[in-house]
Amino acid sequence: MEHVPIRVSTLRGDQPIEFDAFIKINGRHILFLRKGDSFEGLRLNRLKEKKLKKMFILPQDEVNYRRYLERNLENAFDAKLKKSIEIRSEIVQGTIQARTEDVFENADNVDIYLDAKVVALKFADFLNREHKALGLILNMENGEHSIAQHGVAVSATAITIAARLGISDSKQVQLLALGGLLHDFEHFHQPTDMARPMGAFTPEEMQLYRQHPANGSQRLQDKQHFDQTILKIIAQHEEFMDGKGFPGGLPENKLDPMAIIVGSANKLDRLLSFEKVPKAEIPKQLIVQYTGRHPLEHLKIMSDIMKTQ
Repeated sequence: MEHVPIRVSTLRGDQPIEFDAFIKINGRHILFLRKGDSFEGLRLNRLKEKKLKKMFILPQDEVNYRRYLERNLENAFDAKLKKSIEIRSEIVQGTIQARTEDVFENADNVDIYLDAKVVALKFADFLNREHKALGLILNMENGEHSIAQHGVAVSATAITIAARLGISDSKQVQLLALGGLLHDFEHFHQPTDMARPMGAFTPEEMQLYRQHPANGSQRLQDKQHFDQTILKIIAQHEEFMDGKGFPGGLPENKLDPMAIIVGSANKLDRLLSFEKVPKAEIPKQLIVQYTGRHPLEHLKIMSDIMKTQ
């Protein structure tokens, strides 16, 4: 029987699953968790240790799996259910990461893109209500160098910057959140691991890195369902206010305001997740090295975020 792959990142929290879950070993599908159990605690830790990205279910359980995902996410967003913010944040992070990967892999699919837009706005609402969630999401180890997990961290930080700047228009916030998730679209389609310190890049890798915003935007030009703001965020998130960024060297007055916010948030998570700069050193590094490149108010907000984690 042909099994159906599912993302491990979606299997979070204490909700009982409505399907049998299998892992694949030496070409065989081995039952890992039975219907009625949950993935909290040690079971989830075992999956993380194995660094599995996908598990499998039986074809007849696809509907049950989708129902599990929707219920898990809605429960996480609902503060009235009194689940701990740690469990809720873990569920939200994993589900948003999976939705991001879905868009990366299926950019032609209009429904997947539109679903990601809906979830992005709910993500923003969640973060603006649950202020502890940002720190929990930023503290989640990205041991797999996942571009999608990086996108979740960048989106969460961008949403927080926007909120502290007083940006409340729901359409703007939605596009900002989605742009943060998708900003490194091109990295997902490159064979080289870009989620590591830039000092380790070869000259060829650095050249590829400097072109990834333009290449990612170009790859999506024929996707009519993608919002123009999202394409601008992808194309401009490595530009600097002083015009010395890349790939276009655009000055501040040529940049989309949402791309500027995502660019600032991207810098923070790159320092934190990929450059492995200690948290205590990040506030000073942001101010000393990036004043003039990113808005000072953004740098102060991000420094404050790091000081309170």
